[in-house]
Amino acid sequence: MHHTTLLHGIIPPIVTPLLEPDRLDVAGLERLIEHLISGGVHGIFALGTTGEGPSLSSRLKRELVEHTCKFVRGRLPVLVGITDAAYFEALDLAGFAADAGAHSVVCAPPFYFPTDQQELLRYFQQMVAALPLPLVLYNMPGMTKTVIEPATVRALMQEARILGIKDSSGDESNLEQLASLAKERMDWRLFVGPDELTEKAVLLGGHGGVNGAANVRPRLLVDIYEAALRKDMGRLRILQSQLEQLTRIYTVGRSAGRFINGIKSALAHLGICNDCPAEPFQGLGPVDHERVRSLLMEAAAA
Repeated sequence: MHHTTLLHGIIPPIVTPLLEPDRLDVAGLERLIEHLISGGVHGIFALGTTGEGPSLSSRLKRELVEHTCKFVRGRLPVLVGITDAAYFEALDLAGFAADAGAHSVVCAPPFYFPTDQQELLRYFQQMVAALPLPLVLYNMPGMTKTVIEPATVRALMQEARILGIKDSSGDESNLEQLASLAKERMDWRLFVGPDELTEKAVLLGGHGGVNGAANVRPRLLVDIYEAALRKDMGRLRILQSQLEQLTRIYTVGRSAGRFINGIKSALAHLGICNDCPAEPFQGLGPVDHERVRSLLMEAAAA
């Protein structure tokens, strides 16, 4: 089923529930998707950063995409992350996603080798010409070490099959530039990654958030999106403070991947799925896992 309405709202980057590092937790995935849909989200994004996309085997990625599309049953658009160091792997996965019924694909710059802006422009122009689905750009310099600069974004806005951009740079002046660019094309979509910037993105005229914390409390992020659309600043202050409480789960443990541990641990406490991460990460120890539970309870009370 293809959604003619433009992408908007809260599109959670779903975690990949695992029974062990290379085994999908299919039942957990179904529970997660139902939890998100009943929380009022506007789309589902598989294989993003929160989904540990680049860490998963190509077999597991395909299983995840197939089951996600099956469980969503056309109720919402499904976006699939195809970011890869290898261009043809990205195209292969896009073909699989199209066959499975995905709405669009999301791609960050290829990681490992650095690329300059000219190379990046050509890369995405060439990719969009070869893709079976529309593309959302993904600016994720913290992970890929390459920024999709605003001038490059502007050039890529000429491509009708590029729908928009998700900005996870966390750089507010970059977000402001992207928001003013977005006004140049009626159907261009601007989403933001960092949970706490969704409010700002929408107030600037952006279209929503692809927020990790929505895995845990989808309704909270949906409420922030809706309050920002209404410019209800009083309500936003309360909601943002609840969000700050919730995102304390990202600070538990010593791992560089602790935001993933925090979300998966919280989902385990909610009875949704296992807290097993993909390699190279390990799950939280019992003490840290309990710490997440107490933070979750404090956040729920806030």
